[in-house]
Amino acid sequence: MPQISEDVLKVLDAATLEGAKVFLTGALDRKLYTETNKVLEAAGGKWNRSAKAHVFDGDAADALEPIILTGEYSRTKQDFGQFDTPHVLAENVVDLADVQAGMSVLEPSAGVGRIAAAARQVGSFVTCWEIDEKRAEKLADVAHSLNVGDFLAAEPVSAFDRVVMNPPFAKQDDIRHVLHALRFLKPGGRLVAIMSAGVMFRENKLSSEFRDLVEQSSGSIERLPEGAFKASGTSVNTCIVTINA
Repeated sequence: MPQISEDVLKVLDAATLEGAKVFLTGALDRKLYTETNKVLEAAGGKWNRSAKAHVFDGDAADALEPIILTGEYSRTKQDFGQFDTPHVLAENVVDLADVQAGMSVLEPSAGVGRIAAAARQVGSFVTCWEIDEKRAEKLADVAHSLNVGDFLAAEPVSAFDRVVMNPPFAKQDDIRHVLHALRFLKPGGRLVAIMSAGVMFRENKLSSEFRDLVEQSSGSIERLPEGAFKASGTSVNTCIVTINA
């Protein structure tokens, strides 16, 4: 399936949504409008002259969010709440975080614990949070300390040398999870997270302020290759973010 250009994704992200309606904002040249219109129509939106908007059968946000996350359009509903980190990528995250033996490491929203397992292999002490009880059962042999519940409701304690994570992406939850996780780092610690590539181009306040935070920490945002999560059954576009406390 062809990838949607980042220019079109920016237009979709900046659009005003009112229920089933999508209102494009700003002045678009003919080429950009044609490309954007093509994506909206392929996703199920129909131009309504009287409404001066593209109108979907259901909630427009539900239609646009997967497009912005994957850079593809599909009418097949996908769940971007959680998907497992491929083993090689989990090892890359741990390497980038410079996890060393004896360090205290946190993986929030750990899923089946692939990043946690990679961190434990180098001799660190691993703590995991996981909201799904069935997934949490699989963490018993991975985590030295396991918490079952909503990580966003956890009281922050600056107790960890490193945080490594692959948070939920839906509706920019990845940013919210990372901001909360930063509060668990010791001074001088480092957080490395797999995030939606949308953090690189979305222009809303949450995304813009997040990029500023990364820059201020002398951190980095690096785009991952297309298909990085193909083995996990998703085409979501991703990046790796490093933040230094």
